[in-house]
Amino acid sequence: MDDNRFESIPLTPLPSPPPPPHRPRAWRGWLFAKSRPWLNGLLFALTVASTFAVGLGWAASYAYAELLSRNPDMVLSKAELHAPRVLGLALLYAVALMIILAGHELGHYLTCRRYGIEATLPFFIPAPTLIGTMGAFIRIKAPVTRKRQLFDIGIAGPLTGFVLAVPALAVGLALSKVVPALPSEGTIVFGDPLLLKLLVRFLAGPVPPGYDLILHPVAFAGWVGMLVTALNLFPIGQLDGGHISYAVFGPKSNMLGRIFLAAFAVMGVVFWVGWLLWAGIILILGTRHPRTWDEDSPLGSTRTALAAMIALIFILAFIPDPVRGYNLFDIIKMF
Repeated sequence: MDDNRFESIPLTPLPSPPPPPHRPRAWRGWLFAKSRPWLNGLLFALTVASTFAVGLGWAASYAYAELLSRNPDMVLSKAELHAPRVLGLALLYAVALMIILAGHELGHYLTCRRYGIEATLPFFIPAPTLIGTMGAFIRIKAPVTRKRQLFDIGIAGPLTGFVLAVPALAVGLALSKVVPALPSEGTIVFGDPLLLKLLVRFLAGPVPPGYDLILHPVAFAGWVGMLVTALNLFPIGQLDGGHISYAVFGPKSNMLGRIFLAAFAVMGVVFWVGWLLWAGIILILGTRHPRTWDEDSPLGSTRTALAAMIALIFILAFIPDPVRGYNLFDIIKMF
């Protein structure tokens, strides 16, 4: 006679309920309701034009650096600004910068495609700023519910952008000029990321006292790439760094984001007032990160090592004072 007994069957816990769907604001719903490749193409073309237009100024400053150092009051003529060499240098700046920005956004986009997550093509933002653009972004249309996918999507953009910006910075630095220092009054002075300081020391040597390093336009494009990388790597909300931080620390990363947001306010007072504007933009976008289904699952040793590497990249790319002499106290003194 068979001994019929019930064997104990281990119970498997039910999966966590999915996070609530993200409801975009009305204007976002209109903009991203359907694919508009013509809009992506138009914004791309306008951003090429705006970066080229701004690049004319930086190209002329580089091309005529020696003349300007001997005669700071010199006013360049229209013919000098439109000289073939200046036009070519401005085009190099625009092309190098667009490659870095496009690489950053395509890193996100292609990783989304790899995981079957719907996302828009990159939207570039033309703007009459000192660099000719306000950057670029993609819109991820579906929630990212797995932390490893979230990590991979978040890290792909800044990692790709950094890899593209480093050779631009190095090659452009080799072509840069050291000239007698220009008067500080009326001159825009940019801060240096740690990586640029290291490259200057090992590739160009220290700049002698009383002299300035005039960056080649391609090096300036690399400098912008460093700035964009660092801005996106702050561990706050929907920034790339916010995705990475949430994948690593889970809900605890929201507290880390609030700490960095407070740091923006301090840096805006001490270093560069633009940090206050950046803090305001982040507050509008939101500082909290949506939850994932598998917050308790391990990230894995490879991704943990990549997280440490991206933290090092942030340190190398970060610029406390992108434009020197424009902290809150300096702005108040102007009035």
